[in-house]
Amino acid sequence: MSVAPKKALGQHFLADRNILGVIGRLAALDPSDVVVEVGPGLGVLTAYLAERVALVHAIEVDRGLEEQLTAVVAGSGNIRLRFEDALRVDLGGLEPPATKLVANLPYNIATPPVAETLAGRNTLQLWCVMVQREVADRFFAHPSTKAYGAVSVLVQLTARRTGSHAVARTVFRPPPNVDSTLVAFERIEAPPRLAEVRAVVDGAFSHRRKTLANALQLTGFCTRERAVAALAEIGLPPGTRAEALAPEAFVALTEALAP
Repeated sequence: MSVAPKKALGQHFLADRNILGVIGRLAALDPSDVVVEVGPGLGVLTAYLAERVALVHAIEVDRGLEEQLTAVVAGSGNIRLRFEDALRVDLGGLEPPATKLVANLPYNIATPPVAETLAGRNTLQLWCVMVQREVADRFFAHPSTKAYGAVSVLVQLTARRTGSHAVARTVFRPPPNVDSTLVAFERIEAPPRLAEVRAVVDGAFSHRRKTLANALQLTGFCTRERAVAALAEIGLPPGTRAEALAPEAFVALTEALAP
């Protein structure tokens, strides 16, 4: 039975199995791994993972794929299939706990699963995800570049890139109109008070055309005067913009803003 990808769900099904070996290498798959896959689609990657790891938690929002995915599950004894919105699933509460997130992420939700699992309390140690090239560029963008933003800061404060691979449009059905990248990164020790750092980062980047101090005031995080004083404390002028700060500088700024 042929299934048409749903544009509204950002679906581009993985069709070329040659890319699976690259995914396996970048994900450093091990027989003891418990993997969570967001958006399994037709189950091509799901079946590949199930042959190489202890267990796969496959989370799919599209009930229209139930027949195809049920057949994949029937051929393996180590796939737990859930038809739910992955953005509403507590990935840290899966049993058994997942150690890796490996997925061809739907284009319309590419960033949230990465950002939320990096920031949250869970057992994930490695991410290997297929995303739009622009999204992959944002993850590890440098300060003062167009791609640099709040997600760049969060990812770089909590993870280290271990590899990447450009992906041809022809590996998908239908071929997307954008380029994709397979990117892998592993967890590093997060700075203290990460939730507070994240709040500062989100506020600072909420108005990119404004100075950082003005943006924090506009979001109600703190007064402009307090933000300017905190910037001065870490050696930065009052007109500094969020994109000029390296990830570590946001940690220092958060400390300076603390009561």
